Amino acid sequence: MKYFNVTVMRQGKKENLTLKAESKIAAIKLAKHKFPTDVMVIKAEETSVPLEETISNFFASLKKSMKSKIPINDKISTIRQIAVMTDAGIAINDTLEDVAENTHNPRLKEIYSKMNSDINAGHSMSDALEPYSEEFGHVALAMTKLGERTGNLAESYFKLARILEDIRDNTAKFKKAIRTPLITLVAMAIAFTILIMVVVPKFKDIFAKFKTELPLPTQILLKLEWAFSNYGLYILIALVGGVFLLKFFYQNNQEFKYQVDKLLIHPKFYLINKAIFLSTMHKYNLVFGELVRSGIPVSEALETAVGMVDNLAIKEQLLTVNANIGRGMSLAEAFEITGLYENMLLQMIKAGEAGGQLDAMLEKVTEYYNMQFQDLIDNLAAYIEPIMLFFIAALVLLMALGIFMPMWDLGKAVKG
Repeated sequence: MKYFNVTVMRQGKKENLTLKAESKIAAIKLAKHKFPTDVMVIKAEETSVPLEETISNFFASLKKSMKSKIPINDKISTIRQIAVMTDAGIAINDTLEDVAENTHNPRLKEIYSKMNSDINAGHSMSDALEPYSEEFGHVALAMTKLGERTGNLAESYFKLARILEDIRDNTAKFKKAIRTPLITLVAMAIAFTILIMVVVPKFKDIFAKFKTELPLPTQILLKLEWAFSNYGLYILIALVGGVFLLKFFYQNNQEFKYQVDKLLIHPKFYLINKAIFLSTMHKYNLVFGELVRSGIPVSEALETAVGMVDNLAIKEQLLTVNANIGRGMSLAEAFEITGLYENMLLQMIKAGEAGGQLDAMLEKVTEYYNMQFQDLIDNLAAYIEPIMLFFIAALVLLMALGIFMPMWDLGKAVKG
């Protein structure tokens, strides 16, 4: 949605309105609807988001971020419970009532209770779940519809639990792999800051007595010590505020998120681009393959799978697949246009289409991306180690040169 400044003539007077609409034409129609009689629209121009709206969005985002997300383990646990109980022949309304009573997560308790009420009121399971598709994921809604279509909700929910478990395990493994490097970086930053605040002031008075210009490393240390001493708290607040603002804009501004996502998968972003690409493609092909194997039409499976993609730059490329299939292209040809698939994988998909074994080939494609991702994670420490050593060496060298270079110059001056 965009914002427009619309100028109208009403009862011989000009009035300016700020309206929210999808397009300029929609804004003009909205203005005419607002004053159905005796109004003439003079002009409509797109404008920036009003300040009050920005502030409102900011606090809404803050409130939203303070709300805890439903842990994936809780979702998997309740989904498996639904699968087991429905497989045992228990009615879905009794199942949901029991799940709501036994879950410890208050949000899940609320959701399942509301779903149970909706089903008792005559709604289908998918209709009851649809308002919570953002919290459960589009794949949960697709598998629910599949269960209703086939009459086997238990099997669909067992598959849904497996999909979520695969996604959870890969996410957990990636977080575990980067935890040690992040802790090391934070420890290095803290240690370096303490050294500057404690060690540099000891030499500050000595350096002040030097009549010659101090070496560059020493000047850098002195300026850092001055900045930390005088503005340390402000620098910390600015860093925390900057991180929060980046997160806010990333979550609420689609254009900003798109640019960040595009940057993160750029080849210059060592390791990060590969990790994001492989994890995204594994998740996409995992969901797509499972849906196709379950009997969901390819176009519907593609639409659901692309809904699981978080990176907007990759999502933009994958959104073209369904459109190109609608124009008569094969799946392999549509995937080739995205530029995301290697030739070997395209040949496998092409062979799967021709031989009626698309689901089997998609499973192999998923395994390939998973193997690549697992290899990256398993060797992440080895990839990051040279970078960590470089940063450690640079900080130690800066500290050593900043302290000792003036001493060496002083020693030379004394000998001279």
